[in-house]
Amino acid sequence: MLGVQTMEEEAGRRLRELDRLLLQVGRGDREAFARLYSLTRGAVYALALSLLGDAQEAQDISQDAFVKVWENAPGYRSQGSPMAWLLTMTRNLARSHLRQNGRQVGLDEEGWNAIPAAAPDVSPEDRAALQAALSGLDAGERRVILLHAVTGLKHREIAQLLELPLSTVLSKYHRGLKKLKSLMRGEMYQ
Repeated sequence: MLGVQTMEEEAGRRLRELDRLLLQVGRGDREAFARLYSLTRGAVYALALSLLGDAQEAQDISQDAFVKVWENAPGYRSQGSPMAWLLTMTRNLARSHLRQNGRQVGLDEEGWNAIPAAAPDVSPEDRAALQAALSGLDAGERRVILLHAVTGLKHREIAQLLELPLSTVLSKYHRGLKKLKSLMRGEMYQ
């Protein structure tokens, strides 16, 4: 039980830190902006990549999202999840970009597998095993699991972000985790 409590405390600490940073950015604090960028850039890029399916476009939208954060931070209010606020902005920019270019894109296998590949504290062997297991999930399961793992968003926040019912997100998450565990043990999932 102590492990769960510690994880919850860490999540609460991170939420408070992001909230504090956004409020400081709203007052024009460039150091707070740099720290916010450092803490959230991976999640912003992962979401942009998942929606656009192109690494260069995802980098461009990620940069645009942080420009928008700087511009809109003075209007930020402490309510809800600061990460959801940031990712909603990213999602809207990515969707606008897709509409302007008249296309709908989903991320291919290689793109989804690239998201956890950048984790600095994962050995090359573990990274390869994780990527192989992730490729065994369907796109919806992989998206929900990676958004939860990479961004730290709660399931209800992922449901809002992806505009899916919470029950669908929970179903995809639990089914995906079950498959992932099985695949990581080298078993075939039925």
